[in-house]
Amino acid sequence: MQVETRDEAMTVIQRELTTFARRARAAAARLHPRLSLVSATLLTHVAEHPGCRAADLAAHYLLDKSTISRQVAALERLGLVERRTAEDDHRAQVLHLTPAGAEVLADYVTARRQAFEQRLAGWSEEDLRRFAICLTRYNDGF
Repeated sequence: MQVETRDEAMTVIQRELTTFARRARAAAARLHPRLSLVSATLLTHVAEHPGCRAADLAAHYLLDKSTISRQVAALERLGLVERRTAEDDHRAQVLHLTPAGAEVLADYVTARRQAFEQRLAGWSEEDLRRFAICLTRYNDGF
């Protein structure tokens, strides 16, 4: 593909990131039947930040607290996360993965990694490195 101008590049980037987002949501459902992309993202965050609060999730993902509350409640119903009383503030509740949540997340992460490995199998190490640097740079802008 030939991209000649900044305007053409911006058009291609917008189109390709939109396509990527749509495919990521669809792929998440195929990777694990119990997890949507949102659920997997929240489980990953809780696993990486045990004891976080729902408000922390809302702030991190720039979502309304009620949206996060519904998502966390769904994860609780599935037995994947649990709320516990915070040690430093007995009025606050913090989130932790349950053993079932850790298992489901591990399965999802393995399947996601295999999907990426398959999708990027023909890429050179240099292309992968450059892609990783560019994605990190793009996401650091938020």
